Amino acid sequence: MMGAAGASGDKVYVDDVFSTYVYEGSGTNQTINNGIDLSGEGGLVWIKRTDSPDANNVLFDTVRGVDKVLFSDLTLGSTDFANSLTAFSSSGFSLGSNSTGNASGLSNVAWTFRKAPGFFDVVTYTGDGNATKTLNHSLGSVPGMIMVKNTNDSGNWITYHRSAGANKWLLLNTTDGAQNNYGIWPWNNTTPTSTQFTVALEGTGITSDTYRLNVDNDTYVAYIFAHDSQVFGTDEDESIIKCGSFTTNSSGTLDAPVDLGFEPQFIIFKAGSGITGGAAGTGNWFILDMVRAFGGPSSKSRTLKAQTDGAEQERSAGWLIRTSTGFDVDVFAFFNANKEIPYMAIRRPNKPPEAATEVFDDVIYNGTAGAHDVANSLLYTDLTWIKRRTASDPPVLIDRLRGDTKYLKSSANDVEATWDANDVLHLDRMYSVGFQGNVTGFNNSSGQPYISWNFKRASGFFDIVGYSGNATAGTSHNHNLNAIPEFIICKSYIAGGGAGFWCYHKDLSTNNAIRMDGSSNGNVAEQSASNYWNSSTHSATTFTLGDYGDINGSGKTFVGYLFATLPGISKVGSYSGTGNAVDVDCGFAAGAKFVMIKRKDGAGDWYVWDSARGIISGNDPYLLLNNAQDEVTNTDYIDPLTSGFTVTSSSPDALNVNGGDYIFLAIA
Repeated sequence: MMGAAGASGDKVYVDDVFSTYVYEGSGTNQTINNGIDLSGEGGLVWIKRTDSPDANNVLFDTVRGVDKVLFSDLTLGSTDFANSLTAFSSSGFSLGSNSTGNASGLSNVAWTFRKAPGFFDVVTYTGDGNATKTLNHSLGSVPGMIMVKNTNDSGNWITYHRSAGANKWLLLNTTDGAQNNYGIWPWNNTTPTSTQFTVALEGTGITSDTYRLNVDNDTYVAYIFAHDSQVFGTDEDESIIKCGSFTTNSSGTLDAPVDLGFEPQFIIFKAGSGITGGAAGTGNWFILDMVRAFGGPSSKSRTLKAQTDGAEQERSAGWLIRTSTGFDVDVFAFFNANKEIPYMAIRRPNKPPEAATEVFDDVIYNGTAGAHDVANSLLYTDLTWIKRRTASDPPVLIDRLRGDTKYLKSSANDVEATWDANDVLHLDRMYSVGFQGNVTGFNNSSGQPYISWNFKRASGFFDIVGYSGNATAGTSHNHNLNAIPEFIICKSYIAGGGAGFWCYHKDLSTNNAIRMDGSSNGNVAEQSASNYWNSSTHSATTFTLGDYGDINGSGKTFVGYLFATLPGISKVGSYSGTGNAVDVDCGFAAGAKFVMIKRKDGAGDWYVWDSARGIISGNDPYLLLNNAQDEVTNTDYIDPLTSGFTVTSSSPDALNVNGGDYIFLAIA
């Protein structure tokens, strides 16, 4: 089906049709550039204030037009709010001075759904009062979920879900369970097709227009979501949206994780009694997305509800767990036992980058000891690595999978620690640095200089995987790198499983690993043992572990950072020292912006340079990832090279001795 690509025939990725965007209201005109073409293709913008109660879910679409608001938590019809959402653009939308979605100083999230065959459509219609009405849509595939709302009068959000079937209905604006006690209403017991869906006027017992979908002369909008249309991605064979269900066991959890075939970035699901609860059953419509927080084991998730105007709630560890191929449920009080729970899930971004600036940024900033935003060029950050430059504070890592309330020290073998409440660093577009608190100096000490290296997960470049150890040699774990990983950093991070940062690199000797953490552990040569990687070869979809405890220990929880060579953007490689200047060709067009080097056959620290602090023909400041020492500024160990970087003749043995062997990661 070429329809998903549009008239131009260009390949379409989830990045082109869906966005989660976190922003702060300004109370004045502001433009949201999320990369979604709404003016040309059309779509839906769903906005929710996150940091205060009494703030409705507000929905705007390109078919009804600007300033026309619907509320998913109310039965009101379409309402004109002047100066609310004022324009749809080719790269997002604009907001006016109205406090709806843009109240000054308050935080919001906007979920944007672009119209595209195989993903999403918006249909408006006028009721004719007949018993049934058949309507056309442009998905080109059978819908998985349809939300219909009367726009000129009060009415419930009548919702079809493929798991409930055409003889049941759900209400998006209430916690009621699925119902089928009104005869044929509202879908005329007719399953949607790839081109049409059917609505009915009423069924036995219906006495209120708020439950009718075809009242004469009333106007309606239908938001139509696809299910498993495999027409997206590089080979146009990927699904980016699935509407399904899972059934809880007697404990209200799952016997096995839900396998979507992709890692989700967004999920909406109805908890409680789900499909099987009936009208008397209750359950919230929870919304999770990875930009606010939807992570792995031990991480916290931030939830919103479609049917209420309440503020965002932060849920404790072990709630809903995102995996490389779907999601799992830990102890979750919002699920009843033995119930079928409907969901709609959207794949995480996976569009191959065209430039390094899309996936990496290095930023220097000064601490303030007060909350402030640090600008970086990425839409959002998946991994941020921060080091205070003028003090012996450890380099700290914060990643989206574990959650932004947690940090690791790459210079120590400690388990992850929790930021003091005043120190939390949020990984949105303008990532927020908290107050200086108990973790003195790690990210925001007043007047102190810092460097942050920011990485975004992207096909062929970088991925993050969470996994549980089992001490079984040959265990493979899925990843979404879409390339063979060439550099992997593994860390056991939950209490009871502290261990070093152990690394795989394609240019180490077979079966060997090399350690990063600590001034002693992290500066030794590669180490040999067959049980690190089980003498196995990693693939473009999995990486394989041995039974070594610090990489795959039983009962331990791990995070893995995976890098690959992406031509023109990143290079994982090695070079041999000569004692003279060594040019390292990475295939870049304008030199390396980030360089990490480690000697593999002898003593040597993990050196890092970046263009934010300076990679020049002269002294270049460096830091050590395995050591908390201050930045060194009076050495000239590397020089710029158009295609990569040059290791100078003045470098120590740790970087360039005749006969020495070195591994590196470089980013353009």
